[in-house]
Amino acid sequence: MATIIFYQKSGCVTNARQMQALKVAGHDVIAKDILKEQWGAEELRHFFDNMPIASWFNRAAPRIKSSEVNPDAIDAPSALALMLRDPLLIRRPLIDVGSARCAGFDHELVLSLLGRTTLNDLERCSYERTATRCPQM
Repeated sequence: MATIIFYQKSGCVTNARQMQALKVAGHDVIAKDILKEQWGAEELRHFFDNMPIASWFNRAAPRIKSSEVNPDAIDAPSALALMLRDPLLIRRPLIDVGSARCAGFDHELVLSLLGRTTLNDLERCSYERTATRCPQM
């Protein structure tokens, strides 16, 4: 099985469920706090690969919900600069397995790690289902 570095927001119920699914699948998961990590633009960019820029963002971030940041109208350098200043904008989790990386839980990499063809509700924010909010940072 694989050793997975899992960048999460501490206290996020959805991220906890995602890590548990990876552990149940037999993987070693090393959890790191995405908000405390010292990111560089190039390093962060590697998690997004060929994803459209708008999908790099955490749509539940307060600055996006308030329309202060519009992920649909931004270029890559500006997106990365915003994320480096405000890591809540980064789509979670960030997954690092060997030389493979991805942002979000809905990628082929994650499906292959879980041995699944579908994620069911592991990508959706738990707040939508349980009315439980993540701790504010």
